[in-house]
Amino acid sequence: MKLSLLVFITAFAVALSIGLVNYYFQHSWYFMLISFGVSFITCFVVFYYLLEKYIYSKIVLIYKLIHNLKLGKDLKDALGEYVSSDPINDVEQEVKEWAGQKKREIELLKKQEQFRKEFLSNVSHEFKTPLFAIQGYIETLQDCIVDDPDMAVKFLKKAENNVERLSYLINDLDSISKLETGEIPINYEKFDFVHLAREVMELLEDKAKGKGITLSFKEKYTHPAFVRADREKLRQVMVNLIENSIKYGKKEGSTAIKIFELHDQYLIEVTDDGIGIDEKHLPRLFERFYRIDTHRSREEGGTGLGLAIVKHILEAHEQIISVRSTLQIGTTFAFTLEKIG
Repeated sequence: MKLSLLVFITAFAVALSIGLVNYYFQHSWYFMLISFGVSFITCFVVFYYLLEKYIYSKIVLIYKLIHNLKLGKDLKDALGEYVSSDPINDVEQEVKEWAGQKKREIELLKKQEQFRKEFLSNVSHEFKTPLFAIQGYIETLQDCIVDDPDMAVKFLKKAENNVERLSYLINDLDSISKLETGEIPINYEKFDFVHLAREVMELLEDKAKGKGITLSFKEKYTHPAFVRADREKLRQVMVNLIENSIKYGKKEGSTAIKIFELHDQYLIEVTDDGIGIDEKHLPRLFERFYRIDTHRSREEGGTGLGLAIVKHILEAHEQIISVRSTLQIGTTFAFTLEKIG
């Protein structure tokens, strides 16, 4: 409601009350109209002055402050100063929207703080495990290097494996950091994704055979599927996804790749018939170091960063990845790529 209308209604109500009281005592319409008119004009002027100076001007100031805070400095400069025609009504809406926005920001900050704590804890744990192992092997090595050279060589080999694990962790973390900041450029080129997929399947064929897992296309792709992307980074995506399906696939199982042609994209699916993933874990599956079964994950090896790297590579391509899974039935990872003729 505008200030002038609010003052008008208030002054009218007061003036009418005074006029009716006057009529009650004097029984004269003439004096009633005079008292009504004088009261209305006096009330309107006084109320307008008081409300505008002590209340309305402060509401306008609060409204402008909240509105400008919502816009931010850059947007405010671009749009210029904004004055509402009805700040009394608008300020309520602005406050509600602003409060809702701040609530969402606070909730996001809490989630980020929790994620930061978990991430630091995971990083610390992931680094401590190989470091303590290396420390233990070196201490043992010092005791047996002269008396038992064969045992010394064995412990040296174990220390070397843990050093390699540390190196993989550092390299993966460095890759994620550079992908996030855009330090690693995306070298777009046109290539046949079918050919790349076959290369990766041949590369991992021996590892799959070790568990009796069959790698295949769901259909025979005789025609090429040309995409525009970074070939080497897409190779890394496919290696990570197929290796993941081998690690958590069941013995004598299978992993299949299928390509769906969409309007301007290809949808690629990597499906296994392994142990599957509980639905509650799916939203966090692409987080760094997030492990569903910590014990089994460490036995299978890896840094716990593979899926996080996959997600960052595809996001750098401005594409998306999703996952669907059913326990004891299998898991499907699906992502899109830009199609090119």
